[in-house]
Amino acid sequence: MSALTSINSSAQWRQVVSSHAIVIADFYATWCGPCKMIAPTFDSLATKYAKPGKIAFAKVDVDAQGDVAQQYSVRAMPTFLVLRNGSVIDTIQGANPPALTAAVEKAVKLAGVGAGAGAVFKTAGQRLGGSGVTGSGGNAGRSVARSRMVWDFKKLVDAVIAFFGLYFISLFSVSCFPAVGPPPGVLTYCAA
Repeated sequence: MSALTSINSSAQWRQVVSSHAIVIADFYATWCGPCKMIAPTFDSLATKYAKPGKIAFAKVDVDAQGDVAQQYSVRAMPTFLVLRNGSVIDTIQGANPPALTAAVEKAVKLAGVGAGAGAVFKTAGQRLGGSGVTGSGGNAGRSVARSRMVWDFKKLVDAVIAFFGLYFISLFSVSCFPAVGPPPGVLTYCAA
């Protein structure tokens, strides 16, 4: 059995996802240069970590399997999705070997599959305040990404409002009268 599974249909995708605890999927296009650059890294990770019934590595051609790509809102290539029990727990966009390797190693720890006997108990494990797995729904990864995007947009709007607010406060709080004196006919109530 090969370490990589090429997805040829939606039914095959559903079968792979339902029969493995962890699925790491490479959404790629044959014409995509960065996809070709990171393919050897994905292949070596698949060879190292794929375990029948536990961890599957799948390649999904977005042009041939557009419905699967659309189901997960894949818009950039390459996009790597890490699914646990059918739910997206991590998304990596772009050819970023260190991020992909870290995500795969994290997923392997979640699956309880180590490099050797007892390898699961040799790691530090999850710590409070760390970057653990978030969400349990099928759209957990996407909703977290959307909330971060909305949060960043809100920060931008807040910064622009604060900038203009401070600008107008400083503009109207500085009086030019002491430098040149009041214009003729203007009453001043300031004690000089």
